[in-house]
Formats: sequence, C-alpha cells, structure tokens
Amino acid sequence: MTIGVDLGGTHIRAGIENGGNVFNQRKEIFRTDRSLEETITQLIEFVRPLVRAEVRGLGIGVPSVVDIEKGIVYNVTNIPSWEQVPLKDILEQEFRIPVSVNNDVNCFTLGEHQFGLLRGMKHVVGVSSGTGLGAGIIINNQPFYGNNCGAGEIGLLPYLDHNIEYYASGNLFRAYFNINAEEAHQRALAGDAKALGYWKEFGIHMAEAVKCVVYAYDPEAIVLGGSLSKAFNLFRDNMNATLKDFTYPESMKRLKIFQSQNENITLLGAAAMVRQFNASLANIS
Repeated sequence: MTIGVDLGGTHIRAGIENGGNVFNQRKEIFRTDRSLEETITQLIEFVRPLVRAEVRGLGIGVPSVVDIEKGIVYNVTNIPSWEQVPLKDILEQEFRIPVSVNNDVNCFTLGEHQFGLLRGMKHVVGVSSGTGLGAGIIINNQPFYGNNCGAGEIGLLPYLDHNIEYYASGNLFRAYFNINAEEAHQRALAGDAKALGYWKEFGIHMAEAVKCVVYAYDPEAIVLGGSLSKAFNLFRDNMNATLKDFTYPESMKRLKIFQSQNENITLLGAAAMVRQFNASLANIS
C-alpha cells in the first residue's frame, strides 16, 4: 500500500493505492496564497489521516520542476511561496516513510502507462490542460524527465503573442472570453452558441500543442488529461481538423489521441512513482 498525492494549482487530492485501486480518497482546496509554513502545514495535516502501519511509501506530484533524486521542488508558479522546498526531506521526517516527489504530469502519464489507456505502448506522452499546460514523456517504456525534470514543458514554448499555455489552458477562457472553463463547459453542454464557439477555438490551440509533442517525441499515442479534457467532445473536431495540415501526415494518421477516463490516474501514477523510485535506489545500492 502506498499513498498517492496530487498537489494541483487549486486543490490537493490524495488516496491509498492498493492493487491498482485508490481507497480513502480525500480532496480539499489548497490555500496557495499562504506562506511556505502555512502551506506545508496544510499539506501535512491533509495527508496525515492516510498514514498507517501498512503504508510503505508516499508519492506526490507537484506542478513544477523537481530535483527528483533529492525531492526538492523549485519555483512553483501557482504557489508563490514555494521557491525552493525540500519536500521529500520534510515529509519523510514527518511521516517516517519513503517519499518520492515528481512533476504532476509525469505522475499522470505514468499512471496512464501502468494502469490506463497507454498500457502496452512503448513511446507515449500525456498532456494535461487545466490551470496550466504540461506534458509527461515515456520513451521505450521508461519515463523521460530531462536533466532538470523540465522535459515536457511544452506550455512554455512561444506561440502567437504569448506561449502555448496561454491559449491551450484555462487561461484562454479567463483572458479572452471572461469566463472560467468550467462554466463555459456547462453552457456549451446546454447548447449555448457562444460557449460552443469558445471550445472550437480552444481546439485549434490544443492542436498546436499536439503538433509540438509530435515534432519533439513522435509518440504512438497521446492521452489528454486535466480538467479541460473533460470537454474533449466539444473541441475534438476542431482539434483534428487543425491537425490535418501537419507536415508529416502519415505520422499524424498513425497517432492515437485519447481522452483520459480515470479521475484517479494521477494518484495511481504518484503511488507507482514512489515504488519505482525506491526500486531504482535499491538497484543502485
């Protein structure tokens, strides 16, 4: 049994993974505007009820770059007080169990590869769109993090007058349509013409993000996750139409694009991450 934690830009989710299932799930709003001490205290008290004798480790995904070996989190965009946080040491000292810290989209992608829609594939990418936009990469069945856990930060690539994340995340709805993505989703489902148009435009920008992934990694499949992926049926057609002008059409024909179906997949990936990390340390020693 291991604990998986998903530390997002607005919420914390956690649960105990056992046999590919998640039990004792918890969720609450994360007070990201508070001090470092206050946010760490909230995280610890949120996780504490899940820590028990049978639990063998804790994996946590965070929306930032991480020194994976040391478990240090750097410059979390949505948590201003988290500039350099030795999260692994803090949580291991508190709970006395092994802790693994990684980027949240890496956890999402590993979860899909081990438990979800990407099982049985060698070269895959997970793309998560919500508060921000990021990607996790698996090459030859192995997670690829880059030198600084920064591989997959496609959202920061220049695009139009900003970057891809500016247009292919919830920011598009706030900045251009003066509405949050969840409300736009509900209005579109009710048949609101303006809201349907918002999602069609979002599909164009998401296609550009997909193109970046294919140019960089040429995967067998991409799975779309994050809160905005729930509206996949509303932006899929425009996304696919925009992908038709890809420079290498045969590559695009072979590419599979899925919508994530398991709301616990990041928790499963975070829990699997701690097992994988501890196993790699055992092999080294």
